[in-house]
Amino acid sequence: MGANVDTRASPPPRKRLRTEDTSAAQPAKQEPRLFAPFRALGLITNSVPFVLQTRSHKGATDGPRIHLVTCLGKAWAMWEGGKMGLLFVGPDAPSPIASMAMDGNAVWVSSGPYVIKYLRGKEVERLSNPLESSLSHILIFGKQLLALTDDGSRMLVWDTESGELQTTIQFEPDFTAIMIHHPATYLNKVLVASSQGNMHLWNIRTQTLIHTFAAASLLTSPSNTTSTAITALARSPAIDVVGIGFSSGEISVYDIRADERLMRMVMQDGGIRALSFRSDGHPILATASSTGHIALWDLNSGGRLLHLVRGAHDGAVTALEWVPGQPVLVSSGEDNSVKQWLFDSPTDAPRLLKFRSGHHAPPHLIRYYGEDGKQILTASRDRSLRCTSVVRDSRSFELSQGSLAKKAANLSIPIASLKFPPISALSYSTTRSKDWDDILTAHTDEAVARTWTMKDKRLGKHVFTVAGEKKKGIAVGSVKAVCVTACGNFGIVASSTGVINMYNMQSGILRRTFDVGPCPSNVPSRFRPTANGKKKQERCITGLASDALDRVLVASTLDGTINFFDFHTAALEHTLVLPSSAVSITLHRDSGLLAVICDDLVVRIVDIETRRIVRELGGFRGRVLDLTFSPDSRWLVTTSMDSIIRTFDIPTGRLIDLFRTSSVATSVSFSPTNDFLATSHVDSVGVYLWANRAQYSEVSFQSIVEEDVVDVSLPSMQGVAEDEALDALSALTVQDQPTDVFVTPPQLDGDLVTLTLLPRSRWQTLLNLEVIQQRNKPKEPPKQPEKAPFFLPTLPGVEPRFALEQKKAEDKKKKETRRLQRAAGSTESVFFKKLSEAHESDSSDYEDFFNYAKALSPAAMDLELRALVTLDALQMFLAALTSRLRSHRDFEAVQTFMNVFLRLHGDVLATNAELQHDLETLAEAQHKESERLLELLASSLGTLGFVRDTM
Repeated sequence: MGANVDTRASPPPRKRLRTEDTSAAQPAKQEPRLFAPFRALGLITNSVPFVLQTRSHKGATDGPRIHLVTCLGKAWAMWEGGKMGLLFVGPDAPSPIASMAMDGNAVWVSSGPYVIKYLRGKEVERLSNPLESSLSHILIFGKQLLALTDDGSRMLVWDTESGELQTTIQFEPDFTAIMIHHPATYLNKVLVASSQGNMHLWNIRTQTLIHTFAAASLLTSPSNTTSTAITALARSPAIDVVGIGFSSGEISVYDIRADERLMRMVMQDGGIRALSFRSDGHPILATASSTGHIALWDLNSGGRLLHLVRGAHDGAVTALEWVPGQPVLVSSGEDNSVKQWLFDSPTDAPRLLKFRSGHHAPPHLIRYYGEDGKQILTASRDRSLRCTSVVRDSRSFELSQGSLAKKAANLSIPIASLKFPPISALSYSTTRSKDWDDILTAHTDEAVARTWTMKDKRLGKHVFTVAGEKKKGIAVGSVKAVCVTACGNFGIVASSTGVINMYNMQSGILRRTFDVGPCPSNVPSRFRPTANGKKKQERCITGLASDALDRVLVASTLDGTINFFDFHTAALEHTLVLPSSAVSITLHRDSGLLAVICDDLVVRIVDIETRRIVRELGGFRGRVLDLTFSPDSRWLVTTSMDSIIRTFDIPTGRLIDLFRTSSVATSVSFSPTNDFLATSHVDSVGVYLWANRAQYSEVSFQSIVEEDVVDVSLPSMQGVAEDEALDALSALTVQDQPTDVFVTPPQLDGDLVTLTLLPRSRWQTLLNLEVIQQRNKPKEPPKQPEKAPFFLPTLPGVEPRFALEQKKAEDKKKKETRRLQRAAGSTESVFFKKLSEAHESDSSDYEDFFNYAKALSPAAMDLELRALVTLDALQMFLAALTSRLRSHRDFEAVQTFMNVFLRLHGDVLATNAELQHDLETLAEAQHKESERLLELLASSLGTLGFVRDTM
């Protein structure tokens, strides 16, 4: 093929790192040096049921307002029900939230052994369990708060106004309480359900057990071997009637006053997770199962099934609530979504009105989309491709894969089973995004790659295959890598069998095929693919990349080679053999740097122009999962199985930042605007943003070692309240201020003479200022031209003549008042004030005074020296010159000031005996410093002459 094979497997030589003593180093900080936790994206709800609250305002014409409070793990979020917009997010609690309740404007949550009260996102009160056990369920009961312990053995009662624990109710040993419910119109009485299937009615005020509802009366045929737990309780519009849901899927409509069951229904798929009675006059009961289905029952017809919404959620439904007085049903599920269902008529099936959703499985591949840094493409194991907005949560959406809901309903299967397999590789180009498809994805164990269009938010028109012509004996591999060129015209796909095809993104036509050829002879034998019989040797392609000008196509293989193709002729031009297998590659198109993740726990950076390895980055303690370049290609950020996110400085090849997260980061992506780093993790469905400190403050780029790693918790949904969020940028500062070794100190040594480093012309101008002013003085003052009158008068006569009046303008000089003269005479200049302050403070070198004097222009300095008219001022200036000479600094400035000062005030100094001592002191210091300077110059000249003669 005429390809050049690079046989140099050894890395280029590197400089030895300087070993420094770290014994005096500061202790490790609690935050990373370069990245600060900012916020989390894509979190909607979890398995904790939401709380719904309606508020009616006087004079409102658009109906009551709906507020939803959902749980986000350790934090909670409040949503506006009209447009499902996020209002605000509460701060993190000490432990994951187990239950929530609302009381007016207050939000109560149980977190570990605490019950915390929030007002507008701020913690205002915290109640503590004296038993120090976790609390599982809470209920606001008038002015009291009821809570169950995690083991279900006790119920605690607090006074919400005073915060005091009023009483503790102990249950029987065979009764494990799991939830509390207050029936309507029942004063001081609550129902307590158990995991054994029975239920108690308690009077909270008297702390007495009023009645026990046995499981035999609540269930049709309770199991003798295993208990059927009560999993849901709901209040009905009818007094004394409640709905009870069981883990077996049975539903009972029960009259607790008569202690009899009125109705029985059964959901076949899974246990009951939530119940809710419709409250706008239609006797309909909505139930939800653990498999994600929602059933609607007609209570007027004895519990007849009206509708069954299969796959309403891609997981268990956690909560179900009818909006009071409206035909709207709100549901939430473990699939990280909240949905509103609208009923157009009492008998019609519900339709999805609005929703907020995110990934219900942790995303494993994230990439910033576009150049504005406002959108992130995320792929997850839930078989979906989503666009997550960094700016506003309401702008996030899932790219459509077609009308799968209707197909799933007809086939009675989950929607997720009809979606494409999880995405394994992703590439895009926004250059032609308004014209045709701009995203290309590869899927797990599929022989095709699919196009997507961000503009239409859906699946694209084309499917690119790597099969080619079907021939006997030729295996069809799966797509392993994809690449969209920078121009957006071509999409390239590569397979596990070594096939590389290039398609046109607009028409979907196959344009070119690239062949990697046989494995080079210098590839180590342990990486060589094996060929069985007459079958062609298959080389798995692990990565694709094209440069910014469509000149070179780079392909990496599993046997450890980097192949460079000519983009237009498809000829293999060069093959670079690596010492290890290449797992994946990432190209920074602007700089031409190619980062290769190798199987020997080393990241190698290749320059695609010289086609050589330029850097090797190591130190990983686990397999490298993903990496990303900073927009200026200065940094390389990596994530690995050791749960550490490392940042390398590419020019020096040194590690400049590392921090350990609570869970392994599966993917990282750097914002094109250089402000945020986005990460996804194995145990969370969200995308986490880390603010780049270098954008907001000065950051030290000193190299660090692996032992300097710090443990950092993941960012929260908001982290702090709104007013504290405004101060977030002020916290993005690095505490340590490293010393700059390139800054020259004010004085190298005390025995040397230091000059001001100012230009020589400044001192020459000050010395000859009078000559310069005399030379530049104008010969005569400028004359103002006469102004012609608006109307020109004429003289009488035959010939027209103008009558020009000769106006003698006499300038009247305005005399200044005596008050202004006194004020001007009493004011002191900044020059004199600094001189006086330095003299009074007994300054040793008059540093501030001389810094100000050096900043003055020659004319201003001459004026200030002329203004020194009193004997005290003259004496202070003489002392300043003497002190500065003794400090061995600003030698030429002191000489210039002394020359001008003696020329202006020499006669005054000679006639006043009070200044004789100061003059003698100055003369002595001047003589000593002049001799010192001459000695230093002679020594330097002698050394220079010796060096010149010996060379």
